[in-house]
Amino acid sequence: MFSALRTRAGSGRRRPRTLRPALAAAIGILLTSCTSAGSAETPAAARMPAPSDGPGSSGRVYVTNQQDNTLSVIDAHTYKVLATVKTGTAPEGVAVTPDGGNVYIAENGSAQVAVLDTRNNKITTTVSVEKSPTGVSVTPDGSSIYVANGGSNTVSVIDTGTNQVTARIPVGTSPVNVAFSHDGSTAYVANSGSGTLSVIDTRTRRVTGNLPAGRSPVGVAVTPDGKSAYVADEVAARVLAVDTRTRKTTEVPVGEGPFDVAIGPDARSVYSAVLGPGKVSVIDTGSNRVSSAISVGPPGTDPFNLEVTSHGIYVTEQAAGTLTVIDPKSHKVLATVTVGNSPYGVAVS
Repeated sequence: MFSALRTRAGSGRRRPRTLRPALAAAIGILLTSCTSAGSAETPAAARMPAPSDGPGSSGRVYVTNQQDNTLSVIDAHTYKVLATVKTGTAPEGVAVTPDGGNVYIAENGSAQVAVLDTRNNKITTTVSVEKSPTGVSVTPDGSSIYVANGGSNTVSVIDTGTNQVTARIPVGTSPVNVAFSHDGSTAYVANSGSGTLSVIDTRTRRVTGNLPAGRSPVGVAVTPDGKSAYVADEVAARVLAVDTRTRKTTEVPVGEGPFDVAIGPDARSVYSAVLGPGKVSVIDTGSNRVSSAISVGPPGTDPFNLEVTSHGIYVTEQAAGTLTVIDPKSHKVLATVTVGNSPYGVAVS
């Protein structure tokens, strides 16, 4: 999980992945990036108009660019890049607080989380965590940030009021992502190295159990009723539907290299970014079968992480250096936006 490049079996092609800290630091020295509103980077023209009521409280999309050490700030109405913000080394996961006031950025190579003030697009502070922070998630009430530290097999909990680490929770091997139950009482951590989901009681901040999650779980999402956790099992080319009560798993083949999953707004669909064929697979939660597939480009585009709202499906494409926006109703591509080098995480406010 933490190698800079991995060869896909049978493809003869290499794709960017999470950077080793030493390599990320070297790249950071060589690269330069700018921080400004009105960035010179120009997104591709939208193919369809944006939804008229806008995507959220502020209408901003935040994309981390892993090999540029930057964060792209995008207007979700016009699909224009508004700012390119300099970050620490190898930014990966990104999350926005429910009030839209702050963005938290996991800096894998810097072993810290940066905090961006959305009013001025400036990083106001950084919080030291542990080795190789990868995924960040905010609790539904906005009080805490959970950080998956892939290199230390822990989760750091950050208080959003003080921006201080308040807990360190040992989990499985090589944790990648964290997802919460709808009420925020439970956190699920995808451990890519141990093939498990660590279940955390967010009140006591203790692991209460581990659920089976395939060979290499990386992305995780939980249905609003809390009954199912969907896991992108990257190596096994499938998404697993895990019953959180019985521990029973249902396998859903989706194609080579699924890396992330997200629950649709009506909870009837689960979306999975699938690297190999360059698509987003749509899973019907009633049957746990793929109902359709949305192309975001040819093989080699590398759709990587995604976020889904009632207004859009937002997908980062690592190899293409783009963000694709898809209409969640028609499944038509609304826009393809040029961002930075090796875009990784995406968050919408």
